[in-house]
Amino acid sequence: MRASATVDLLVGRKKLSSAGSGGRPATAALLDFCAAHNITADIELFPSKQVNEALERLARNDVRYRFVLDMSDLS
Repeated sequence: MRASATVDLLVGRKKLSSAGSGGRPATAALLDFCAAHNITADIELFPSKQVNEALERLARNDVRYRFVLDMSDLS
């Protein structure tokens, strides 16, 4: 977040909120439900070295599926 964005929230008493994920128990229950019903997400997997390509495509609105970065190649 750019520095002025924080100030922009303060001017005029704006509020930033989020629904959140529901916490660990709710997330675990959701994942269990999805596993039991074979519900999966379509993703496009990128190796971490292609993060710039993913960000460029995101900026161009060239996204069909959720982007996932594989961070396993960093260790």
